Amino acid sequence: MYIIIVGAGNIGTPLIDIATRSGNEVAVIERDTQRADLIASEYDCMVLNADATAKETLADAGAAQADAIISTTNQDATNVMVCLLAKESAVPRITSVVHTAEHMSLFRQIGVNTIENPQQLIAGYLYRAVARPAIVDYMQIGDEAEVFEITVTEDAPIAGRTLTEADDANLLPGDALIVAVEREGRDRPLTPRGDTRIEASDLLTVYSSKGAKPALTDVFGHYEDQTVER
Repeated sequence: MYIIIVGAGNIGTPLIDIATRSGNEVAVIERDTQRADLIASEYDCMVLNADATAKETLADAGAAQADAIISTTNQDATNVMVCLLAKESAVPRITSVVHTAEHMSLFRQIGVNTIENPQQLIAGYLYRAVARPAIVDYMQIGDEAEVFEITVTEDAPIAGRTLTEADDANLLPGDALIVAVEREGRDRPLTPRGDTRIEASDLLTVYSSKGAKPALTDVFGHYEDQTVER
């Protein structure tokens, strides 16, 4: 895949690293000369030390052949302009960082994929790691729903029970669903069924429409976590 990445800052640089290591052909546009030189010296990609809001810059970066463009600068105005130019160049996949919530409607009108306020996402993730240490990883869906990973402890109420037995004992609320079970010694996760027995040390992937509330994480034996305020 041929990807154009605009901006080589705190967001763009890790993205460049991931994209190049994954075997993609990457072009980077960065206005700052020092950053551009650093990227050119460290990564196997084409680097343009230029203004991405100039139409000729995107042309020089190969927008006509690009499969995707991702704008990561810290200025929403710049990102909007890049997206508009990418639309003109008929780039199939356009994604942008959006730093200010009030600007989201503008990006939606353009019709691009967006990542809203990445700094806030990181801050929320870090707070979650402290407030709810039992949660190995999680993804929020909408306002409340979450998919998260959690390990079953030795004294968990669900440990040693099948999912049917757990349901009969009303252990799992109706809004929660165990969607995968990772177990030591197995190459791939189990797809849980009614007769699947949950064991201590299992790593579960759980969906809950109301999020990872303490009443739910208690079922897996994690009683010490505190409620996360939203």
